[in-house]
Amino acid sequence: MPSVCMPSVLEVEDLKTYFPVRTGLLRRTVGQVHAVDGVSFAIGAGETLGLVGESGCGKTTVGRSVLRLIEPTAGVIRLGGRDITRLGRAELRPLRREMQIIFQDPFSSLNPRMRAGDIVGEPLKVHGTVHGTVPAAERRDRVAALFSRVGLSQAQMDNYPHQFSGGQRQRIGVARALALNPKLIVCDEPVSALDVSIQAQVINLLTDLQRELGLSYLFISHNLAVVEHISHRIVVMYLGRIVEHTDRETLFRRPLHPYTEALLAAVPVPDPAARRAKRVLQGDVPSPLHPPAGCHFHTRCPYAEARCRSETPRLREIEPGHHVACHLR
Repeated sequence: MPSVCMPSVLEVEDLKTYFPVRTGLLRRTVGQVHAVDGVSFAIGAGETLGLVGESGCGKTTVGRSVLRLIEPTAGVIRLGGRDITRLGRAELRPLRREMQIIFQDPFSSLNPRMRAGDIVGEPLKVHGTVHGTVPAAERRDRVAALFSRVGLSQAQMDNYPHQFSGGQRQRIGVARALALNPKLIVCDEPVSALDVSIQAQVINLLTDLQRELGLSYLFISHNLAVVEHISHRIVVMYLGRIVEHTDRETLFRRPLHPYTEALLAAVPVPDPAARRAKRVLQGDVPSPLHPPAGCHFHTRCPYAEARCRSETPRLREIEPGHHVACHLR
C-alpha cells in the first residue's frame, strides 16, 4: 500500500466489493460484478486524495464502501488506526461523526419536505456530539454558524431546497457534512452537476474549509481539471483496480500508464491554436461481470503484449512515490 508522509486518517487495504447477480425464480447467484477488485490507499490528515476514472470504474463504490454505506466483500478499512471493516451497526454509529459524505446531486440528496436549517441540523439531532445530545436552541445556533461558514445567510435556514440554486444546495450539503466536525469527508463528484463558474466557487470553499479545519478529503471525480486543482495525490482506477497512483504534479507531467495517458490526452486544451496528438481508445469498457483475464486494460491498450492477456500486473513503485500497474514499466 502506498504510504503517506503524515499520520493516516484513512487506510484501505485490498478492498473488494462484489455484487451478486441473481436470476430465476429461486434467485440463484449466477455471477459477481467486480465493482472494486483489490484497492489499497491511504489518506493523511489535511490531505486530499483524488480518485479518477471513467464512469463505471468503481469510484463511487470505493467511497461508499469506505463509509460502510455499502458492505465490502473483503479487505481492511481503518479510520484513525481503528479497523472498522466488520464493526456492527451499534459499534459503527459513534464513528459516523468522524466520516461524512457530500453527494453528487445537490437536489436529490436533500429532503424536499424539510427546511434547509433542519437538514443541516439533523446530524446533530441524530448523533449529537461526543459530549451528548445538543439542545434545540444550541442546535439552531450551530446551524446558523454553519450556514455562515459555507456562504449562506441565516435568513435562508427556513427555506426549502427548491428555493435555492444548484450551487446553494450543494453548499447546504457541505454544511451538513461539516455539522459533526468529521475528520474525513468523501466528496462523491460534488461539482459535476453544477455550472463551471459555480464549480469553482464550491471547490474554493472546500479548499478553504480544509485549510481552516484540517479536513481530509477523498475526492471522487471524472473531471481531471477539477482533480488537478484540489488534490495532493491522485489515484487512477480502471474497471475496479488501481492502475496508477502518485502525486498531482507527477501525474500530469509524466503519466506512466497507457490509460492515464489516454485520459490526459482527452482533456480539452483552452487554446484553439494548440495542436497535439490524439490517443483515442479503441473499443468499449469491458463488463465488470466478466472482466478480462490478466490486465483489465489489455483489450483497449495499444501496447498490449501476450503477457498482458494472461498475467495480472502488480501495483509497483516505479520511482519514489509513483506506483503503476503495468507490465511494460
